[in-house]
Amino acid sequence: MATSANLDATVVYASGGFRRYDEAKIGLLTHGLQYGTGCFEGIRGYWSAAERELFLVQLREHYERLATSAKILLMELPLSTDELIDVTVELCLRNAFETDVYVRPCIFKAAQDVGVRLHDVPSAFAIVPIPFTSYLDKSRGVRACVSSWRRADDTMVPPRAKITGLYVNSALAKSEAVANGYDEAILLSHDGHVSEGSAENIFLARRGVLYTPDPSQNVLEGCTRRAVIEIARDHGVEVVERAIDRGELYAAEEIFFTGTAAGIAYVTSVDQRVVGNGEMGPIARRVAETYERAVVGGEPRYASWLTHVYRRTAATIA
Repeated sequence: MATSANLDATVVYASGGFRRYDEAKIGLLTHGLQYGTGCFEGIRGYWSAAERELFLVQLREHYERLATSAKILLMELPLSTDELIDVTVELCLRNAFETDVYVRPCIFKAAQDVGVRLHDVPSAFAIVPIPFTSYLDKSRGVRACVSSWRRADDTMVPPRAKITGLYVNSALAKSEAVANGYDEAILLSHDGHVSEGSAENIFLARRGVLYTPDPSQNVLEGCTRRAVIEIARDHGVEVVERAIDRGELYAAEEIFFTGTAAGIAYVTSVDQRVVGNGEMGPIARRVAETYERAVVGGEPRYASWLTHVYRRTAATIA
């Protein structure tokens, strides 16, 4: 990931224009900082040295989801989805990225006052792009545990929205897992069903069928989750969305996490119980290999997921 040393000169979009990261400031009493009243997206871009191209993945889907998150918090994005796509491409061009990137658009309550509410609070919007490699170490798989923390319920904070304050729930679970010697946490819903990882959706396979918690289990309806379901079905794998019991994790032949930052990361064990043979299973491998080709333009059937940065600009100029 980027460090503070090289963030300063990064070009970001804030206050309606392009500026350096170190010129984009917020006050200490900013509502979104004090109360977690903001929402965000994470968008990946993958660099292909062979094609000299940066591919941004599912831009439209991410910005449409951000619009929904903003609506839940009584905010409205300042630009249309098409305009946001254009700004994001321009940001990557201005930073001359020739590496994998992570783009973080966010909208937050910007008043600098004291008072918990959503109404009558102005909002601010920004996009920050940074070089990015990986979120989880996928080379050796992930050691997971079931967290003692439950996933926040929709009656508390809607999990379909990527709300900044809600991620305290994820942070508690993640740090608990790491402190206990694991790599990642699996959170259960309020009624004890499998929900998701701290920042990823979860899939498990058994007898050739792929299962994933349905949206009623307080999961974020992930863009990568949707892509994986599409790829799996294209490979002839049956995908079932339903409530999953904790015990099914221990009986699974394969388990893997999916997410924009995480990509597709297989799980080697859950609560010290080995998953399958402890290696990436055949379904996860097929899906991951297809996904990894797709995000760098190697799978024509999924070309609609991608926005070309440099080729798009050249076509516009021509």
